[in-house]
Amino acid sequence: MKRGLSALQIAAVYIGTIIGAGFATGKEIVEFFTRFGFYGFLSIFISGVLFIILGTKMMEKAIDIKAQSYEEFNEFLFGKTLSKAINLLTMVMLICVCGVMLSGAGAVFDEHLHVSRMIGMLITVLLTFIVMLIGSKGLFSVNTFVVPMMILFNALLMSHSVQEPNFLTHLRWRPNTAHFGNAITQALSYAAFNLALAQAVLVPIATEVNDKKTIRLGGIFGGLFLTWILISSHFSLVTLPHFTSYELPMAVIVKNSFPEIYMIYILMIYSEIFTSIIGNVYGLEKQLRGYLSINSIPIYIIILVITFLISQLHYGTLLSILYPIFGYFSLLFIVILGIKTRKI
Repeated sequence: MKRGLSALQIAAVYIGTIIGAGFATGKEIVEFFTRFGFYGFLSIFISGVLFIILGTKMMEKAIDIKAQSYEEFNEFLFGKTLSKAINLLTMVMLICVCGVMLSGAGAVFDEHLHVSRMIGMLITVLLTFIVMLIGSKGLFSVNTFVVPMMILFNALLMSHSVQEPNFLTHLRWRPNTAHFGNAITQALSYAAFNLALAQAVLVPIATEVNDKKTIRLGGIFGGLFLTWILISSHFSLVTLPHFTSYELPMAVIVKNSFPEIYMIYILMIYSEIFTSIIGNVYGLEKQLRGYLSINSIPIYIIILVITFLISQLHYGTLLSILYPIFGYFSLLFIVILGIKTRKI
């Protein structure tokens, strides 16, 4: 029983780390899957399999080599020389993605809560700092609350979408410009990008738990739930006319279908963004502590200041430019990960 609960907590952290600003709002799912129509639906399963298998193997191998941070894990994957460049790239990716998340949080405050974007981002920075002071327990607690709520909301939206008269027509839709090869490439880059970033959280968490059976269950549960969330979000998004034109397409669906819970859902989107920010900051601190001879608090401040500066750029621009670029870079990561962990 205790192992099962611990596995669900790990699954929640896994999911919470990946469902950031683009995932929570639906923008990321549109970019990587829904715009390809039916091909996008098929490619979701490819990403799901990679999340289940490689996410689990990554955590198991982290226990084997007793990696305390993704820096140590990358040294195992790429060797001492190449890992230095990979670690630098991973750090840049994490900081930039934190900036995307923070910018997304500001957009939620500005567009839907009618609070200044700047105030919204400052509130998010303060809350992140407080959770970081609590440590990994705070990380577990936030994700254990937020992730189940998100799964329930997605189930509600999907149940409404599949009842629409033209749902199957929307699901089978294939845009004229869609190519199956492009959809597969996007699915691979999406999984690669998210796994490369998730290692910042999953590696130290796995080593801290230090129980392979628990980690294995957590990885499988996390990957399965991520696949289901992608599918349910896709089912909802395909029914939204002109879904590519919205910054927060999932929020538009809720507003049209369930206006009475609209504000609750907006708060849930914010919570999902917040879980990814704290996960990435947690991972960055673990690595930077190896370079800087100072305690955690100044490191958190440095990370959050840099993140805040990056977040001044527009959310949609950051997501559409940075995510695909980082995704292609991350393909090397999952190839090497698959080779180095194939014996597990």
